[in-house]
Amino acid sequence: MIRFLLNHEVVELAEFDAGLTVLNYLREHRKMKGSKEGCAAGDCGACTVALAELTPAKNSLHYRTINSCIALMSAVDGKQLITVEHLCEGATLHPVQQALVDYHGSQCGFCTPGLVMSMFALYHKDIQPHREQVSYALSGNLCRCTGYRPIIDAATAVCTHSPADKFKRNEQQTIAALKELQSKAETPERGLLLPQNREQLARFIKEHPEAPLVAGNTDLGLEVTQKLKQYDCLISLSQVAELKECREDDDCISLGAACSLSDIEPHLLAVYPQLKEILERFASLPIRNQATLGGNLANASPIGDMPPVLLALGAIVVVDNGEKSRNIPVSKLFTSYRQTVLCSNEWISRILIPKPAAPYLLRAYKVSKRFEDDISAVCAVFHLYVEDGVIKKVASGFGGVAVTPVSCEALHQALVGKRWSSAECIAIGKEILMQAFSPIDDVRATAEYRNQLLGNLWHRFWLENQQDNHIETRVVTYA
Repeated sequence: MIRFLLNHEVVELAEFDAGLTVLNYLREHRKMKGSKEGCAAGDCGACTVALAELTPAKNSLHYRTINSCIALMSAVDGKQLITVEHLCEGATLHPVQQALVDYHGSQCGFCTPGLVMSMFALYHKDIQPHREQVSYALSGNLCRCTGYRPIIDAATAVCTHSPADKFKRNEQQTIAALKELQSKAETPERGLLLPQNREQLARFIKEHPEAPLVAGNTDLGLEVTQKLKQYDCLISLSQVAELKECREDDDCISLGAACSLSDIEPHLLAVYPQLKEILERFASLPIRNQATLGGNLANASPIGDMPPVLLALGAIVVVDNGEKSRNIPVSKLFTSYRQTVLCSNEWISRILIPKPAAPYLLRAYKVSKRFEDDISAVCAVFHLYVEDGVIKKVASGFGGVAVTPVSCEALHQALVGKRWSSAECIAIGKEILMQAFSPIDDVRATAEYRNQLLGNLWHRFWLENQQDNHIETRVVTYA
């Protein structure tokens, strides 16, 4: 049984389709039409809703946005699901709604509910956001007629001084209600299964070997919404405590496989701040609030953004079957197109990322047609250790150039021992990378373009990491 708060109402669901999305529940089962279906793929943001969930200490609430069109009902279990219908108090609009009116931020109105919910989540961040933070919070919401300036102006104004709304005033009652719901947690035995621990997960996999494992559902959800595929049984990893923990050990970062990308971001950036851009360019904020690191690895996509990063960092994947676990280097995880070495009864438990042992150079580049919320044509990650001007170790990761995420061993071997500042490094790297892979032609890029791009990205990496060179190679200030 799934228990959650729908706005202020306690809801208990015992019987429903395994593939029921939050959006279809709202629109079809509850006749709540405020949240819209635009793309049914998590791209446009018209379906955006907010979740309020207990913080780890269970003494406050954390608000985040998700795309309800591809979120399964497991996403709301034990949480408060907040929709646009619940924001106003009687005839009085919520401050974020009123701000959109005051700043003329809505015309046709189709995108407005999703934008309102993204503004609402930012409203509860207890910060005075600058323009970049506002744009970040609104990412994933497309407006096709107003233009973004009045929307950004409205969000900046209303979130700069955020008086307590009814949600803040009722916070303690909501916390108590969520604690009560979580104390009654039950594990369904059919349909959408929600194991609470590794033992239950192992049992469900054994009893339902045909059932896919899902976490954020940002990939499998497209099978439901785009291909209309139906599932009799799905096993959600969203409640397995062992998969939700992030911690920092002496020599590595340990990231739970079912933690969302938003949850792992502060842990990863604390050690590797150079990864900020590629994390922020991973889809959009509502997607990152759902998508998991384990899922991005398990689907073994050759264009996933995080596998190249993990390859370059020398990460280790811990897989489990309920009885024992084993460690697999990410470099050994992928076998062919969308295939891994995992056995049918195994799942990814956590990802171990080594901390740097010495001064290092690291950059992650994503080239795509849109700056954000897009699929890579090429992703390239370079990770070097340089001592006294001499290259001691090279690691790399690439996406979009082969049937799996890959490294380039020839590059590693050719560069060790070379002086980093020499023009020879540029020439060697470009020559090797432009011939290392046999990418395909597709709608995103031609094979020739991808090969040329690999060489150019290596040149860019070299330029950006010369001690006497302070070249800015991309626009960092937006109009």
